[in-house]
Amino acid sequence: MGCASDGQGSPMRLFAIADLHLPGGDDKPMDVFGTHWEDHFDRISADWQARVGDGDCVLIAGDITWAMQLRDAVPDLQAIGALPGRKVFVKGNHDYWWSSLTQVRGVLPPGCAALQHSALDLGPCVVCGTRGWVFPTGDAPLSAEDDKIYRREVQRLELALQEARKLAGERPIIVMLHYPPLYVMERDTGFTRTLQKYGVTDVVYGHLHGAGIRIGFSGEDHGIRYHLTSCDSLDFHLAEIPLTEKKQTI
Repeated sequence: MGCASDGQGSPMRLFAIADLHLPGGDDKPMDVFGTHWEDHFDRISADWQARVGDGDCVLIAGDITWAMQLRDAVPDLQAIGALPGRKVFVKGNHDYWWSSLTQVRGVLPPGCAALQHSALDLGPCVVCGTRGWVFPTGDAPLSAEDDKIYRREVQRLELALQEARKLAGERPIIVMLHYPPLYVMERDTGFTRTLQKYGVTDVVYGHLHGAGIRIGFSGEDHGIRYHLTSCDSLDFHLAEIPLTEKKQTI
């Protein structure tokens, strides 16, 4: 299977990162969460500029900026937009500025796209995404309200995957979630069962930081590659996502 070109004969490369946590107009320092966060976006930007070409794409899996209002998110979105390549966003739990998808899309810089239980054709692959939510575990059942949101987010993932499958044909389907769809010790969830139905090749997600990174699963399960991409879990570098043939659905 051939990949889309950047116009100069180079195939598109796909990267991912999550939890950029840009300041949102308040100049909120991230080093309060540890000295390893000092100048974190400068470090991410340096790696991004060194590795990403204009024909490549970067998936940004939520918690983009601390902004509370859309207008305060615009400078952060512009800073991301100024970096090389195409960018695709999904909403994280701290993206309070993200309300109406139409309004978000209205302020995105050129070359940026936003997904909200929807799909996008990238050429060599199709990407789809939604926010996700916490899921029940053996020792931590959900409250009634969390269970309602969890079930709704599983349904939204299925809607996104239905759209992706219509677009994809034989091309791979990549899924973006903010919340983890599984943990190292909890791999059978409503999210993973849904992902397995649609022949997904790769899932990128974020949300986990610090000690929580240890419970995040990165690797292959039931033929799907999962990538934890919270920026501190990646030492503030982009993860490259390999593009492979679409799997057969169950």
